[in-house]
Parts: sequence; structure tokens; C-alpha cells
Amino acid sequence: MTVPAPDPAPVIVGVGIDDVMARAAERIAAVLTDAVAARGVATMALAGGNTPQRLYRLLAAPPYALSIPWGRVRLFLGDERWVPADHPDSNAHMVRELLLAGLPEAPAFFPMPTDAADPAEAAHRYHECLVREVPAEAGRAVPRLDLVLLGMGDDGHTASLFPGTPALDAAEPVAAVFVPRLDSWRLSLTLPVLNAARHVLFLVTGADKAATLARVLGDGARRTLPASLVRPADGELEWHVDREAAALLAGSPPGPESRA
Repeated sequence: MTVPAPDPAPVIVGVGIDDVMARAAERIAAVLTDAVAARGVATMALAGGNTPQRLYRLLAAPPYALSIPWGRVRLFLGDERWVPADHPDSNAHMVRELLLAGLPEAPAFFPMPTDAADPAEAAHRYHECLVREVPAEAGRAVPRLDLVLLGMGDDGHTASLFPGTPALDAAEPVAAVFVPRLDSWRLSLTLPVLNAARHVLFLVTGADKAATLARVLGDGARRTLPASLVRPADGELEWHVDREAAALLAGSPPGPESRA
């Protein structure tokens, strides 16, 4: 079902996590397939963290492992932790284990270079990678990805764009981000490239996100809630959430509902 929200972007509420992931996988398959048909290649930035892991397992299995033209897909990361590529906390490591290893035809995968001398150099190198690998579009200052998959933290951060960090003002497509409360460095795509995407799909689950989701969708764009700043000017934005995360949204059903 679709819940009306102050934000014009549709909010698709699943009965449970499996339903959310199935709907998201269906949508991703359609966007990637259409992009390949239109431009010969599809480009997608993947989300890290725990929420999309079930989605990646789903995409790596039939029918999506066979129906998506993976050989024409180029995959990037929306953000990365400043850890070695084989570290358990590495988003690239997670993508390789849960998605790439299960596909019969490997897409091109471009992880963020955490082997660089420092985060700033890594951000610059990834910027160059995006410019090189994402088909250019006339009149645009930043690369235009076909699809960006994002999550949202209970503090409203998305990718590694955290409240109060200078990366919120970055003009370059990729930023090195120091997160004081985590005492760690991250790499992240920035708002200009997120908002240039043709499609942005947020994936949000869990009761601990409900209050933040209601504010992000109801309070307008606020720097204290970076996820609310993702509003593609001429792209499509949609939210795929479970019933628990949607509990405080106007129009969200209080009890179980069948898949619409």
C-alpha cells in the first residue's frame, strides 16, 4: 500500500521486512532493466549497513539473478567505512559476499578505495572513477546515476552524511567525512550527486526509525536530518518501509494489512 505523506515522494509500506525487500527488489530490477534498454548500461550506487543485506541476498537469487542484465550493470557504493577492503565492517566486503558472489554474470563493481593514502585522496580518486564510469549527460556538473539505494539512521543520516558534518555542504560528488560521535572516517557520495540521480530508493525498517521517518517526511528539508535533503530535482524518489517504521506516518494502518 501507499501512505499519503507531506513529502510528494511515495511511501510504500510492506507488511513485513520480507515484503519490503521483495517490493524493493522488483523496483530495482525494473529500473536497471529500463536503463540498460535506454542507454546500454545501468549505473547504481549501493547502500551499506545492515538494512539492505536481505535485499542483496534476494537480488543474488532467482528470479533477479537471471532476469536483471547484470553484465551491463555498473555498481558503486554510496558510502564506505575507512577500513581495509576485507574488513568485516567494509561495505564492499558485504556486497561481494552477499550479492556479487551469488550472481551467474558479474556486474562491474567499483568499491571506494580505502587503500589510498588518506580519506581525502580516496574521495578524489572515487570522484574520478564516477566521472570515468558513469555516462556523461550534457549540462550536468556531476555524474548522473540511474539508481541510488539509501538507508537512514535513527539520527536522520543517510549514506555517511551525518548531521553537523561539513560534507553536507560539499560541492564535489564524493567527500571524506569525519564523524565525531563515531571517532572514525567515512567516505560518502554527497548531496549534489544524490540529487542528480534518476531514481533514489530509500529502504527503512524498524520501530527505532519511526519517529525520525515521520520528521523527515513531515518537517521539510532540514540540515539536522540529512535524509530530508535528498530530493532529486528531476528524478524519482520513493521510500520503501515496513509497518513498524511507518507507524507514526499519517494514514499508516495500525494493524496488520495484506500486501496491496
